Amino acid sequence: MKACMMEVKLLRDKIEHIHTLPTIPGVLKRLSGIIDNPGVSLNEISHFVSNDPALASKVLKMVNSAIYGFPGRISSISHAVMLLGLNVVKGLLLGVSVLEVMQQAMLGLREHSIGCAVAAKVIAEKKGIKEPDEISVAGLLHDIGKVILILEFPREYQKALGDAAEKGISIAEAEVLTFPESHARVGSWLAEKWHFPKSLVEIIENHHKPENSRIVPVETAIVHVSDVLIRARGIGFPGDSFVYPVSQSAFEKLALSESDLREILKIIEHSIESTQEIYSEE
Repeated sequence: MKACMMEVKLLRDKIEHIHTLPTIPGVLKRLSGIIDNPGVSLNEISHFVSNDPALASKVLKMVNSAIYGFPGRISSISHAVMLLGLNVVKGLLLGVSVLEVMQQAMLGLREHSIGCAVAAKVIAEKKGIKEPDEISVAGLLHDIGKVILILEFPREYQKALGDAAEKGISIAEAEVLTFPESHARVGSWLAEKWHFPKSLVEIIENHHKPENSRIVPVETAIVHVSDVLIRARGIGFPGDSFVYPVSQSAFEKLALSESDLREILKIIEHSIESTQEIYSEE
């Protein structure tokens, strides 16, 4: 037991000392300083993004996609920052910065993550959630732990991917055969270290076990169901071909009817198609 706890501590220490993701060090090293500052203002974020043309272009592409509901209407970073608010913008900045890394780390992970972001927003709006954009960010970032594990431990993660394929198990189950924790916990450590809202930390940590969510159980249930729906539709590749059962408690919490699900899936299909197009151009 002590040895296992020590392994968890060593892994967490390593994750928390990551100051950047190595694939695109320039942007993310500066970005982590922005995210890591709990007192950062919207003006500072706006100035930071505006001074990086590549990042500004990615942010405007995402904001003008179907995920955020402003297609073709946002032309300036300051406007985008003002409309979305601090928490959404922080998550969005990290999200657009790691989408490219996702594609390099695991083919199909970017598409899966975008799909979850779209689905989460659609369901959040259906359920009347006050800030659906924040749930969309959670959908976009729910698998960020996979990116960290792949980049920091490429050989070990390839073994986990192989185990998932050979044994017909989920990537989360395969991860804990190699690592002391799965991508969900690893992602939550990073989100906590970067001062993300507690709600986002909890969603990332519990998106496979929404019944463990205490602060935002409905929002966690939304991301969980979104993940299952996107897997079931075969959109992208999250590391396995496993479609795990929907948590009964999460499904009951959302109380979605069959007609609700049909409507949600129809909106998701259209929104994902238009959103994926903006990244296929890169």
